[in-house]
Amino acid sequence: MRNPRFHVRGHVIATATVAALVTLAVPGCTAASDEARAPAAPTPVPSTPAGSAAPSPEPTGAAPSPTRSYALSAAPRTIPAVREHIPARGPGWKPAPAARVVVAQGDKAALSDEGRLLAGELRMGYAESGEPRTGDVELALGAKGSGPAESYTLDVKDGRVRITGPDEAGVFYGTRTLKQAVRSAGSAPEGTVRDGPAKPQRGLNLDIARKHFTPDWIEDRLREMADLKLNQLGLHFSDDQAFRIQSDSHPEIVSTPHLTKAQVRSITALAARLHITVVPEIDSPGHLGAVLRVHPDLQLRDVQGRAVKGAVDIANPASAKLVDELLREYRPLFPGGAWHLGADEYQALVVRDPEASFPQLASAARQRYGATARVQDLATGWLNDRADTVRPSGKALKAWNDGFFRGGVANAAKDIQVEYWTGKEIGARPPLEYLREGRKVVNLNDEYLYYVLGEPNQFTYPTGRRIYEQWTPLVLRGTTAVPAQYADQILGGRLAVWSDLSGAQTQAQVAAGIRMPLAALSQKVWDARTPALPWTGFTALADRLTPPR
Repeated sequence: MRNPRFHVRGHVIATATVAALVTLAVPGCTAASDEARAPAAPTPVPSTPAGSAAPSPEPTGAAPSPTRSYALSAAPRTIPAVREHIPARGPGWKPAPAARVVVAQGDKAALSDEGRLLAGELRMGYAESGEPRTGDVELALGAKGSGPAESYTLDVKDGRVRITGPDEAGVFYGTRTLKQAVRSAGSAPEGTVRDGPAKPQRGLNLDIARKHFTPDWIEDRLREMADLKLNQLGLHFSDDQAFRIQSDSHPEIVSTPHLTKAQVRSITALAARLHITVVPEIDSPGHLGAVLRVHPDLQLRDVQGRAVKGAVDIANPASAKLVDELLREYRPLFPGGAWHLGADEYQALVVRDPEASFPQLASAARQRYGATARVQDLATGWLNDRADTVRPSGKALKAWNDGFFRGGVANAAKDIQVEYWTGKEIGARPPLEYLREGRKVVNLNDEYLYYVLGEPNQFTYPTGRRIYEQWTPLVLRGTTAVPAQYADQILGGRLAVWSDLSGAQTQAQVAAGIRMPLAALSQKVWDARTPALPWTGFTALADRLTPPR
């Protein structure tokens, strides 16, 4: 549901002196284009351009110089597009050599990172005290509760820019808008932007288990995400093929190459400065082949003694002990506010009769949950137990949709968010079942948002155009949207890179391949309404903001 703060405002009736027009700001939207559309009232004197001296007063008795006039401004061109722009007449703002980014003394602890970053990007000076001067950009926190989370107001007036928001993230996103406005047009237009996201979770999911991505590459993606106002990076770092982060509790499971803990701390520190949460995922009880190679005693076997790929025996207490040791070890390494528990594709549950195929799991389920319990109940207990291990950290908990089952004795904890990725798996439930239960859902629809290296299993690389023109957060499965009444339960979405055939693309090819899908996603999770710019205009704008490499 759209935040009412950003609804379109109506026209304001002209007063005797000036008329003001309020518009919803979208790419390509113009409010007025020439002098003929100005109200028949005196045109205001423009403020002094940034970096120039104030004009000298006219000599007494001299003929007055004509006052310069300005067309009504249009919204800045950005990705994602700003949701509301109140146009005005004036010269706008552009960086000047003597101009500064100024952070109020009382806000310097909160906003110095944002201020220094913007100053460097726009090649301006930086100051933490003193009154803003003509040409300066002022950053300030508003009162708590003065607007929705991550929202901001950007005012361009009197040759200055003022960016305010109720939290640091909002102010940061205001600086991204200013940076893009300057990059796309050379200046920021006169007037006021009021902006904020439609969805609280917006981002990229990255499989670093099956393909090693270097720290520099990951940090480049963080910077790209930040400019797009994306705020979540999922890191899937354990799978059948490899385990990719240094471990002190179980060094024997770690693959080469891998990320060191120092490198992870550098990644999470940069992410924090860019207001991005890094969400780690140790997938279990499936996708643990890298662990099982050195701990074969934990291997799940069927009634005929055959090993089940990637699956640990959840009836064996040693399996839970090892995974919990890893969860406790990595909790402090990832200080962000969310954790992914995995829970997808446990192969014991994709056979026709799990109880007959895995009698040891069926027996353990009955012992724990009673005579009518099934293997799915034991898997649900595994998920809840791992959630209990992470929950004391205060992190939000996530699991894939095929780790939640219907009609069981045991039910997944209500606070675990459903990360909906597919309706193609055996027994997969439609999205409405989760929504009707009141669960929060995140959209990773494999029809639109799955970038699977090598395109196996009938996957094709997603296109930005298809996301931009057809997908919204309501389209959770396939191409059909769920009813709009559930919009508030859908927390957002992420584009997901999966490295199934890791050699199919280089790091550079992956970066190039996800560039436009990620930009298109950023538009649709910031504002799910149909964009005003056609796809050709959107790609042209993207090329101006971040030229393809």
